Amino acid sequence: MGALNEKVALVTGSSRGIGAAIANRFAREGARVAVHGRDATALSVVVGEIGKNGGTAISVTADITRFAEIEIMRGRVEKELGPIDILVANAGGSFTPPGPLEGITEEVWQASIDGNLTATFLTIKSILPGMKERKAGNIITISSAAARRPYPQSPIPYAAAKAGIQILTQVLAAQTGSYGVRANCIAPETILTERNDARIPDAQKKSLLDMHPIKRLGKPEDVASAALFLASEDAGWISGVILDVAGGSVMV
Repeated sequence: MGALNEKVALVTGSSRGIGAAIANRFAREGARVAVHGRDATALSVVVGEIGKNGGTAISVTADITRFAEIEIMRGRVEKELGPIDILVANAGGSFTPPGPLEGITEEVWQASIDGNLTATFLTIKSILPGMKERKAGNIITISSAAARRPYPQSPIPYAAAKAGIQILTQVLAAQTGSYGVRANCIAPETILTERNDARIPDAQKKSLLDMHPIKRLGKPEDVASAALFLASEDAGWISGVILDVAGGSVMV
């Protein structure tokens, strides 16, 4: 019996990186997992890994900045796996390099807000009514260390969008606790996903490592472990928390 036995989980942005690690970890703990993304090949790899390890997963696609597409995705998950018990709103990312505020275009600003904050809002908007009706549910959002401390090299639109996700999650927790729904947020520091490992120069990795009291950089599995805890009944009386998975580099 795993910690999430027979639970249905939707993990957005789970075709690779942090999301894939969360999907795999949830499946190993007994959850039936909907793996979401846009890359069909990457999705099939994650679903295949889960199946190879004895888990149950399906792949789903949707543009999560469009509510109608999310609704179609939700319907498919419910039809094939059952009502969604756990939502991990992981999809997002930074769409601009760091730079001065006055150099940010409206288009770049809107892309970061839509791809992070609006996407999280719309995904929750679709899944939440069923959870409230069933008087049970668990929502985990993903922020960033960029939203936890001001740093001149943070991409401003990304940091602002992720900070918005944090207060969205906490207000959500305050609104939904009486319905048996918990909502928490994870804020990772830079995580060495395959993509980050390839694109971050070794010298920059060294400087990043020096920022952390725990002298290593984070792995996707570090975030997956935190998500598993928040999704499980071990965290049954925890809601509205922003959990820093940051090697001690963020202390709020």
